[in-house]
Amino acid sequence: MFINLLRFRFKDGVSEAEKARALEAISRTAKSEAVSFSVVGRDLGEPSEGFTHAYCVGIADLRALRRYFDDPLHRAGDLLFLPLVERLRRIAMTDDADPALGEKIQAMHAAKMASDPEWAALLTAIPDLHNVGSTAPR
Repeated sequence: MFINLLRFRFKDGVSEAEKARALEAISRTAKSEAVSFSVVGRDLGEPSEGFTHAYCVGIADLRALRRYFDDPLHRAGDLLFLPLVERLRRIAMTDDADPALGEKIQAMHAAKMASDPEWAALLTAIPDLHNVGSTAPR
């Protein structure tokens, strides 16, 4: 099982309607068939850290992760979501004992970045982007 947790804050000036559309779009991603469970909503962490929202998905294995990466819902959601994000932190964890797992996931993410320059540009344009853990961002 892989757990992918994103903590984020929208850019100043993003309207409540835009936020709602973006959250709806990533909620659809979180409900894709490759996802075992998900939570999308408010971040309940320390307010001084500056995060307002969170996205968490559980994905069963590498095969499901590939389907999640390739799902058109994922790309469509990110195209609405990523341009509105000011700050994004990612935490990843797994119960899989494979010592090469992080490299395998990173390779999958690198392939996605290379095959979709528009998506890659949106991700890398986030002003405050930080990845925690050994694998790639959403």
